[in-house]
Amino acid sequence: MNKQLGIWKLGTFGMQHVLAMYGGAVVVPLIVGPAIGLNEAEVAYLISIDLFTCGLATFLQVLGNKFFGIQMPIIMGVAFQAVGPMIAIGTMQGVPAIFGAIIAAGAIVIFLAQFMDRIIPFFPPVVTGTVVVIIGTSLIGAAMGNITGQPDSPDYGSLTNLLLAGLTLVIIVLLNRFFQGFMRAISILASLVIGTVIAAFMGLVDFSSVGEASWFHMITPFRFGPPEFHLSAILSMTLVGIVSMMEATGVYFALAEVIDKKLTGNDIKKGLRAEGLAQIIGGIFQAFPYTTFSQNVGLIALTGVKQRRVVVASGFILVTLGLLPKVAALTLIIPDPVLGGAMIAMFGMVMASGIRQLSAVDFRRTENQLVVALSVGLGLGVSIAPEVFANVPQSIRILFENGIVTGGFTAVALNLILNGVSKEDSRNIKVDHRSDIA
Repeated sequence: MNKQLGIWKLGTFGMQHVLAMYGGAVVVPLIVGPAIGLNEAEVAYLISIDLFTCGLATFLQVLGNKFFGIQMPIIMGVAFQAVGPMIAIGTMQGVPAIFGAIIAAGAIVIFLAQFMDRIIPFFPPVVTGTVVVIIGTSLIGAAMGNITGQPDSPDYGSLTNLLLAGLTLVIIVLLNRFFQGFMRAISILASLVIGTVIAAFMGLVDFSSVGEASWFHMITPFRFGPPEFHLSAILSMTLVGIVSMMEATGVYFALAEVIDKKLTGNDIKKGLRAEGLAQIIGGIFQAFPYTTFSQNVGLIALTGVKQRRVVVASGFILVTLGLLPKVAALTLIIPDPVLGGAMIAMFGMVMASGIRQLSAVDFRRTENQLVVALSVGLGLGVSIAPEVFANVPQSIRILFENGIVTGGFTAVALNLILNGVSKEDSRNIKVDHRSDIA
């Protein structure tokens, strides 16, 4: 469908893209905010700034210029792999350290984009898959915490909580079993809405925050204070950034095939630079690191609507929603058990994504088994019992302050020791180094 679309069709198709990514976008602040000690008003603001910045990042990638943006119909959303590292950084080093790490990692991604094909041999599927598995598994505890509730609360581990979480999971399964295309793409969002409606009939939803929220507010940079820069936090977010670069490159090629566009090395570099700049913007507005959302590629393939103008319309909708506090407040009414049920599915999908990457690995070789076994073991070990390395010298403790960094660096180091630098990579991504900045 390449004919010009009227304003109403543009808005309709644009909103369809927003709905496909909305659940993944708003769930991240709902998870991260309480975990790093933000109150309800601050979480509501975090949701608003997240939607607003999703729109800005989308404009950056879709519209583009000579230096940034791949100029394809791409929706940008929160890099879900960053949830675990952000929670770890926030709880250990404070909220400002999260945003400092996001800004620094974004700058590093912009720099690394120029050398993408030289970086890839150090991050074969056995490394990236292992890192993603560690991220996914380390988050399951947070999902279960939402389901059980606080240990000192009267409904801790109640059957009602378990019922709501179970129903949410069942809804996700049924939507994926009996529907295709768009409905499957919004299964997480639909499960949250249906689960909240069921909870409302049970008298478990408080709408007061929606009534108290204002209709409009302005977004301000550095709302939570000036960013702080800690090396361990930056290393953690850089690992996430590199994994996101790998995944984004794969999405670029998938989308290019859908819209019949031939990508060049400079296209890839511009797209990845936009990913880095989007992270910097996310850090400045104190939201999240942003990356290409793959689910919207499936939506383009399903509808056949390939125009960039549609995704520009999505960007305008996201920016507008970010300026409406009542939208964020409406998201806050989702009960914790419902959110916890959806989190199990989402974090499990992160873990499954890592396993999918590992499926390209030859596990007949003991070397690859050791890379995965030791990296996952150490990564989860640090996540479960961080005090194990409390007496490690300060000079190297940055490698042991959170499980993502420990597991990630273990995977890179062991792969180099046991396998060496890969000369061939199944992803076969080639980027030329001739500068297009002139």
